[in-house]
Amino acid sequence: MLRERDIPLTSTFLTRIYEHEHLLSSSEKYLVEYIKNHLDQISQLSIVQLSLEASVSTATIVRAMQKLGYSGFTSFKIRLKDEHAENIKFTAVEKVDHKIKEAIFKNEREVVQTIGMLDSGTIEDALQKMIHADKIMLFARGLSELIGKEMMIKLQLLGKYSEMHDDPNIIRTISKRLRPTDLVMFISLNGRTEELVEAARNCKASGVSTITLTANRNSPLCDLSEISIVGYKSQISYFPDYEVHSRLPIMVIARIILDAYVIRTREKDNN
Repeated sequence: MLRERDIPLTSTFLTRIYEHEHLLSSSEKYLVEYIKNHLDQISQLSIVQLSLEASVSTATIVRAMQKLGYSGFTSFKIRLKDEHAENIKFTAVEKVDHKIKEAIFKNEREVVQTIGMLDSGTIEDALQKMIHADKIMLFARGLSELIGKEMMIKLQLLGKYSEMHDDPNIIRTISKRLRPTDLVMFISLNGRTEELVEAARNCKASGVSTITLTANRNSPLCDLSEISIVGYKSQISYFPDYEVHSRLPIMVIARIILDAYVIRTREKDNN
């Protein structure tokens, strides 16, 4: 027997059910009926928990919520929270919502502040170095390797000779064999990776041009590089025990450089 709810149904929820019930499948109608009779528990349940409790798939829950005009199950819970603001049972929804928004704003801040820190003149200088280099060598370690590989692939697609290396010994060796007509691009969030710093010293000694993409202006790589393009790194980390800070600032810089490279090379081809 269904337990009696102690939270009243809102007119908004009832209206949406009335207006869109004809769109619901039999399993979605069953889900809505379940929610109506267990409204006092809904704020405490995740979509997976509701799926188990109501014996329906998570896909059914998402489809039902969307047909009722919500973007998803959490959106539905947030609307319930707004309509029952005085009810303590909905405080958990508010906490979850706040934490998720905090994560969203962290990433937004990294993107916006990184873009704000970029100097078009510095990017132009970097582009000219890239365009006139015989070869572009990309050196990166850790999670930054993914950005380096993406840059390499896109540069190759544009017809520019490029290589990406992530092995410490190979980075050290190749950095000693480059010519002044080559260009090295370092991709490093903290700008302190030992083998990258050593490679930068080798390049400087050989007169090889270097560009660093980083989020740490006060780093050995920045000191050793001809051009440094610096992004903003948030101090908030959801993985404090590991060196896996967000590479989003570097991703933004890399995307802008690649887009600008396409613009400049097309202009050159058209002239």
